[in-house]
Amino acid sequence: MPDDPRNDPRASMTRGERIRAAARTLRTPRTASWVANETEVSVKTAQKYLDQLVEDNVLRKIEQGDQTLYCVDQLMATYREVAALQREHSREELTSALDSLRSKITDWKQSYGVETPGELRASIADVDDTDEVETRRDIASEWEHLVDRIPVVRAALNEYDWATKRDSISA
Repeated sequence: MPDDPRNDPRASMTRGERIRAAARTLRTPRTASWVANETEVSVKTAQKYLDQLVEDNVLRKIEQGDQTLYCVDQLMATYREVAALQREHSREELTSALDSLRSKITDWKQSYGVETPGELRASIADVDDTDEVETRRDIASEWEHLVDRIPVVRAALNEYDWATKRDSISA
Protein backbone atom coordinates (compact mmCIF):
# COMPACT_ATOMS: atom_id res chain seq x y z
CA MET A 1 0.00 0.00 0.00
CA PRO A 2 1.75 3.17 -1.12
CA ASP A 3 -0.50 5.41 1.03
CA ASP A 4 0.30 3.44 4.17
CA PRO A 5 2.45 5.72 6.42
CA ARG A 6 4.45 2.68 7.53
CA ASN A 7 5.78 2.39 3.95
CA ASP A 8 6.96 6.01 3.87
CA PRO A 9 10.70 6.27 4.71
CA ARG A 10 10.09 9.85 5.83
CA ALA A 11 7.88 8.62 8.67
CA SER A 12 10.95 7.84 10.78
CA MET A 13 12.69 11.12 9.91
CA THR A 14 12.55 14.21 12.10
CA ARG A 15 11.28 17.48 10.66
CA GLY A 16 14.85 18.74 10.36
CA GLU A 17 16.00 15.58 8.58
CA ARG A 18 13.12 15.84 6.11
CA ILE A 19 13.92 19.47 5.36
CA ARG A 20 17.66 18.83 5.00
CA ALA A 21 17.02 15.87 2.68
CA ALA A 22 14.63 17.89 0.51
CA ALA A 23 16.92 20.92 0.46
CA ARG A 24 19.90 18.94 -0.83
CA THR A 25 17.86 17.91 -3.88
CA LEU A 26 16.67 21.39 -4.91
CA ARG A 27 17.40 21.71 -8.63
CA THR A 28 15.69 25.08 -8.93
CA PRO A 29 15.34 27.85 -6.34
CA ARG A 30 12.30 27.29 -4.09
CA THR A 31 10.53 29.17 -1.33
CA ALA A 32 10.36 28.05 2.27
CA SER A 33 6.64 27.59 1.72
CA TRP A 34 7.31 25.10 -1.09
CA VAL A 35 9.80 23.18 1.06
CA ALA A 36 7.36 23.24 3.99
CA ASN A 37 4.64 21.77 1.80
CA GLU A 38 6.96 19.05 0.44
CA THR A 39 8.18 18.06 3.90
CA GLU A 40 4.88 18.49 5.77
CA VAL A 41 6.15 21.08 8.25
CA SER A 42 5.21 24.66 9.02
CA VAL A 43 6.74 27.46 6.97
CA LYS A 44 8.42 28.82 10.13
CA THR A 45 10.07 25.43 10.77
CA ALA A 46 11.17 25.16 7.14
CA GLN A 47 12.68 28.67 7.27
CA LYS A 48 14.57 27.83 10.46
CA TYR A 49 16.25 24.77 8.95
CA LEU A 50 16.77 26.36 5.53
CA ASP A 51 18.51 29.33 7.16
CA GLN A 52 20.76 26.91 9.07
CA LEU A 53 21.69 25.29 5.76
CA VAL A 54 22.50 28.73 4.35
CA GLU A 55 24.79 29.37 7.35
CA ASP A 56 26.43 25.98 6.73
CA ASN A 57 27.07 26.89 3.05
CA VAL A 58 24.86 24.07 1.79
CA LEU A 59 22.19 26.39 0.39
CA ARG A 60 22.15 29.90 -1.00
CA LYS A 61 19.47 32.43 -0.17
CA ILE A 62 18.28 34.55 -3.07
CA GLU A 63 16.02 37.58 -2.71
CA GLN A 64 13.83 37.87 -5.78
CA GLY A 65 11.32 40.68 -5.56
CA ASP A 66 9.33 40.04 -2.40
CA GLN A 67 10.24 36.35 -2.28
CA THR A 68 13.12 34.58 -0.58
CA LEU A 69 14.27 31.55 -2.52
CA TYR A 70 16.64 28.77 -1.50
CA CYS A 71 18.83 26.67 -3.77
CA VAL A 72 21.87 24.43 -3.52
CA ASP A 73 25.11 26.39 -3.23
CA GLN A 74 26.76 24.99 -6.35
CA LEU A 75 30.16 26.49 -5.59
CA MET A 76 30.34 24.84 -2.17
CA ALA A 77 28.92 21.60 -3.55
CA THR A 78 31.66 21.60 -6.17
CA TYR A 79 34.35 22.25 -3.54
CA ARG A 80 33.04 19.32 -1.51
CA GLU A 81 33.01 17.13 -4.61
CA VAL A 82 36.61 18.07 -5.49
CA ALA A 83 37.70 17.29 -1.93
CA ALA A 84 35.91 13.93 -2.03
CA LEU A 85 37.63 13.03 -5.31
CA GLN A 86 41.01 13.95 -3.84
CA ARG A 87 40.41 11.91 -0.71
CA GLU A 88 38.94 8.85 -2.42
CA HIS A 89 41.19 8.55 -5.48
CA SER A 90 44.87 8.62 -6.23
CA ARG A 91 46.35 11.08 -8.69
CA GLU A 92 46.74 8.21 -11.18
CA GLU A 93 43.08 7.22 -10.84
CA LEU A 94 41.96 10.80 -11.41
CA THR A 95 44.26 11.12 -14.43
CA SER A 96 42.84 7.90 -15.88
CA ALA A 97 39.30 9.06 -15.22
CA LEU A 98 39.96 12.37 -16.98
CA ASP A 99 41.47 10.54 -19.95
CA SER A 100 38.48 8.20 -20.08
CA LEU A 101 35.99 11.09 -20.04
CA ARG A 102 37.77 12.85 -22.88
CA SER A 103 38.13 9.63 -24.88
CA LYS A 104 34.40 8.92 -24.72
CA ILE A 105 33.61 12.41 -25.99
CA THR A 106 36.18 12.10 -28.79
CA ASP A 107 34.70 8.74 -29.80
CA TRP A 108 31.18 10.19 -29.97
CA LYS A 109 32.38 13.14 -32.02
CA GLN A 110 34.00 10.79 -34.52
CA SER A 111 31.20 8.20 -34.53
CA TYR A 112 28.42 10.70 -35.16
CA GLY A 113 30.33 13.45 -36.99
CA VAL A 114 29.24 16.13 -34.52
CA GLU A 115 31.03 18.49 -32.16
CA THR A 116 28.49 18.99 -29.36
CA PRO A 117 25.70 17.15 -27.57
CA GLY A 118 23.28 19.66 -29.08
CA GLU A 119 24.38 18.71 -32.59
CA LEU A 120 23.91 15.05 -31.69
CA ARG A 121 20.37 15.79 -30.48
CA ALA A 122 19.67 17.70 -33.67
CA SER A 123 20.84 14.70 -35.73
CA ILE A 124 17.88 12.75 -34.35
CA ALA A 125 15.72 14.48 -36.96
CA ASP A 126 17.58 12.52 -39.65
CA VAL A 127 17.08 9.10 -38.02
CA ASP A 128 14.05 6.84 -38.47
CA ASP A 129 15.07 3.96 -36.20
CA THR A 130 13.51 4.46 -32.74
CA ASP A 131 16.31 2.53 -31.03
CA GLU A 132 18.92 4.77 -32.66
CA VAL A 133 16.95 7.87 -31.63
CA GLU A 134 16.95 6.64 -28.02
CA THR A 135 20.66 5.80 -28.20
CA ARG A 136 21.50 9.29 -29.44
CA ARG A 137 19.39 10.90 -26.72
CA ASP A 138 21.10 8.80 -24.07
CA ILE A 139 24.55 9.59 -25.44
CA ALA A 140 23.77 13.32 -25.64
CA SER A 141 22.68 13.30 -21.99
CA GLU A 142 25.77 11.38 -20.90
CA TRP A 143 27.96 13.69 -22.99
CA GLU A 144 26.51 16.74 -21.24
CA HIS A 145 27.17 15.06 -17.89
CA LEU A 146 30.79 14.30 -18.84
CA VAL A 147 31.34 17.88 -20.01
CA ASP A 148 30.25 18.98 -16.51
CA ARG A 149 32.50 16.40 -14.81
CA ILE A 150 35.72 17.25 -16.67
CA PRO A 151 36.33 20.60 -14.91
CA VAL A 152 35.64 19.00 -11.52
CA VAL A 153 38.12 16.18 -12.10
CA ARG A 154 40.62 18.66 -13.54
CA ALA A 155 40.27 20.86 -10.44
CA ALA A 156 40.86 17.83 -8.21
CA LEU A 157 44.05 17.07 -10.15
CA ASN A 158 45.27 20.68 -10.31
CA GLU A 159 45.20 21.05 -6.54
CA TYR A 160 45.96 17.43 -5.62
CA ASP A 161 49.32 18.04 -3.91
CA TRP A 162 48.14 21.14 -2.09
CA ALA A 163 44.99 19.40 -0.85
CA THR A 164 46.86 16.27 0.20
CA LYS A 165 49.27 18.35 2.29
CA ARG A 166 46.43 20.33 3.87
CA ASP A 167 44.37 17.22 4.51
CA SER A 168 47.09 15.16 6.17
CA ILE A 169 46.94 14.82 9.90
CA SER A 170 50.16 15.78 11.64
CA ALA A 171 51.31 13.50 14.43
